[in-house]
Amino acid sequence: MPFARPPVPFDHALPPRARWLRSAALVASSAGLVAASLPAPAPLGIGDPLFPHLGNPGYDVLAYTLDVAYPGANDKPLSAVTRIDALATDDLERINLDFTHGEVSAVTVDGRPAAHTTRGEDLVVTPAVPVDAGEPVRITVTHTSDPSGPADTGGWVRTGDGLAMANQADAAHRVFPSNDHPADKAYFTFRITVPDGLTAVANGLPAGRVRHGSTTTWTYRTRHPMATELAQISIGRSAVVHRTGPHGLPLRDVVPAADRELLEPWLRRTPGHVEWMERQVGPYPFETYGVLVADATTGFELETQTLSLFERRLFADTTLPEWYVDSIMVHELAHQWFGNSVSPRSWSDLWLNEGHASWYEALYAEETAGRSLERRMKAAYAASDGWRATGGPPAAPEPPSPDHKISLFRPVVYDGSSLVLYALRQEIGTDAFRRLERAWVTRYRDRNATTADFVALAGRTAGRDLTGFLRDWLYGEKTPPMPGHPDWRSNPAGGAPKPG
Repeated sequence: MPFARPPVPFDHALPPRARWLRSAALVASSAGLVAASLPAPAPLGIGDPLFPHLGNPGYDVLAYTLDVAYPGANDKPLSAVTRIDALATDDLERINLDFTHGEVSAVTVDGRPAAHTTRGEDLVVTPAVPVDAGEPVRITVTHTSDPSGPADTGGWVRTGDGLAMANQADAAHRVFPSNDHPADKAYFTFRITVPDGLTAVANGLPAGRVRHGSTTTWTYRTRHPMATELAQISIGRSAVVHRTGPHGLPLRDVVPAADRELLEPWLRRTPGHVEWMERQVGPYPFETYGVLVADATTGFELETQTLSLFERRLFADTTLPEWYVDSIMVHELAHQWFGNSVSPRSWSDLWLNEGHASWYEALYAEETAGRSLERRMKAAYAASDGWRATGGPPAAPEPPSPDHKISLFRPVVYDGSSLVLYALRQEIGTDAFRRLERAWVTRYRDRNATTADFVALAGRTAGRDLTGFLRDWLYGEKTPPMPGHPDWRSNPAGGAPKPG
């Protein structure tokens, strides 16, 4: 389905569908009458093993355009219009979108009013005329986007001076209607209107700013496709700090204005972090990068594409070791390659994201702060059987708790998964492992990939079949023996805290 595509011309109407010309009588029919003739809608999904109702079949989103207007208070709904340009892959009498926590006032399909209703966390749209497979389609939804509600459900994050987003794993549709699954990546345009005194920033690069009365509209566009869970909008009294990274890469940090000087010692490390990651795996994959520091308590940091989200307290807490904070910054940066540029096909492939980010976090800590990678992996090995017993093996994790979706992010997908990479390096050697890592992010750049893809590429890179070896490490109930370390033992009752 999704693949690397040239951008859709955002401000030009899609060509009219041939069906409109063939079926003038149906065009004249009201969307309500068409909807009434169909069976009652049901929520759909693409069958993800961990989130079975997430995503929707039948179409491939090419581009999103999000227009949001912030009322000036972060506990009030934002008014919004979301436009979705897509290509139908099946004949569609209905189009299901993921959306909840907002009120829908109108929907159009290719400019014509469409009936709509909700089922579960789906917005079910019935166009006046069904859509044929192969046809482009534009869906426009006028809605609100409500930042109130429990903080641990994801979506909007209320900060000390505004809002940010934390959509992983299944919360983008709490902000805007979408095909909310990483298997359907798309280009994004953001138009964010805020009152005077506030700054709006989003993924990608600036594409204009227009002042009208007492408000300003800020526009941003991505140059690469992006999963919905990686979308980011920041609104607040922010300072935007610019500097240049390797090869002229524009770096852009967004921080509370009052903390600009406090945070500068951390922000100026990013060019070096990018240089270090490029030495490991090759060129940075996007048009820009930066750190977004939010005055909020989330309990995590998040690799939103081109603008990673961090809690302010990570940098303000003087009890945290410097090497630890530094390595967490590298963890989120590493995700820009592993998870963002190369995105998982299903959420069971999460280990490819978090295992790699934890691997480069640990490798950086070893190289720059003398924190032994082998010692960390030995500790992970000791805890691994216990992690597998409580959370499943790395490539087949147990589903998250329905009322606490972030519980998916367990130790087994962090150090439990970087342990798989350590075992693979032990098995095939450092040189082959480094070639594999570079080949992985090059071959699947701007695309989706699966665990099976990684296993196959590992075998081709090493020149031998690694299916059996990696199957045991990725899917086994018990942790296999570690190559080169026959003395390592795993304690089923053991456990260790996941890294930051």
